[in-house]
Amino acid sequence: MQLKPLQDRIVATKEQPVEMTKSGILLGEAKEKPAYAVVESVGPEVKVVKKGDKIICKDYSTTDIKVDDKDYIIVKEEDVLATL
Repeated sequence: MQLKPLQDRIVATKEQPVEMTKSGILLGEAKEKPAYAVVESVGPEVKVVKKGDKIICKDYSTTDIKVDDKDYIIVKEEDVLATL
């Protein structure tokens, strides 16, 4: 089953944030950790983000969902902070 987001929503799969830089520096934890994700599908009103983009969004602004043993997040386009 594939999730089809409505309006300005984005469905993405969550990734683990980088804990060490390429030069070997360990990164500490932020109080408000951002969520890193890869976009799986976008709603019809999404203007900037497209399927396959890597995004960063605030962790508390996402809705977590599990479909067919796979974890997804649903987030509004306005809550996406950046693309990678």
